[in-house]
Amino acid sequence: MSDFRSLLEAFDNKFPDRDYRIEIVSPEFTSVCPKTGQPDFGTMTITYTPDQKCVELKSLKFYLQSYRNEGIFYENVTNTILDDLVAVLEPRWMKVQADFNARGGITETVTVEHRA
Repeated sequence: MSDFRSLLEAFDNKFPDRDYRIEIVSPEFTSVCPKTGQPDFGTMTITYTPDQKCVELKSLKFYLQSYRNEGIFYENVTNTILDDLVAVLEPRWMKVQADFNARGGITETVTVEHRA
């Protein structure tokens, strides 16, 4: 469990019998490279099919902003975000895609999925 998971809040899905997708895009995601201390910038896209709960967006914004000064590799932060959201929301399906901006001429995209 990440230290930041407690920041996430959920509300009741009023349509739990219907399959539908929610896509949330955060184009200003930031964290820090644990090796160099340089900032990493990217776009975090969270797509999911809710079951009983949906994520409350203000809490998600604060949760994502909590990584601003966190030294963490791309792969670790993407998997941690998925783990935290799945623990709080228990969705039917979820995908987290992290598209990191170029640094040193290299970009990286990390995509992780969960199925109930």
